[in-house]
Amino acid sequence: MILTGPEINTAVADGRLRITPFDPKQTNPNSYNVRLGATLLTYATKVIDAHHANPTHTIRIDTDGYVLQPGELYLGHTVEEVGSDLFIPLLFGRSSVGRLGLFVEITAPIGDIGFHGQWTLMLSPIRPLRVYAGMKIGQIMFFVSTGDVDLYRGKYQGAAGPQPSRYWRDAAHVQAVAS
Repeated sequence: MILTGPEINTAVADGRLRITPFDPKQTNPNSYNVRLGATLLTYATKVIDAHHANPTHTIRIDTDGYVLQPGELYLGHTVEEVGSDLFIPLLFGRSSVGRLGLFVEITAPIGDIGFHGQWTLMLSPIRPLRVYAGMKIGQIMFFVSTGDVDLYRGKYQGAAGPQPSRYWRDAAHVQAVAS
């Protein structure tokens, strides 16, 4: 079951769901709009290595916006910190943003029960596109879970700002299996 807009508002009010800052005007019939934060990251090397930490460049989006370029992966973040110990969040790009040619969060839309923090957004434009801090970039839907709950305790807990991949922390497990 998916939470309706009124139930999202109720769950925020009674503490079952945390959205900070929260504005009921961003609630949709069955989702909540999240906004793009002011910081972007890009990887600094031509080749990204899954088994190592990769250096990044930080970009600040000023009041004139920032033009995203095709062929580049941008890591953005939500303004809002979102999380719940009861509901499963899924983040998707808004259809209005998709119609501008911006792919948002295509490969990793699901959040874990127990994650609390700003969401990192994977942004990929198909043509040059000017984006602005604070623009509504995505929407989060919340699903009711069934069964025992094992809260998220992973490497991105409490994220603030865009987070580069920490897959390399898992690389030791991958190398052990390959040996």
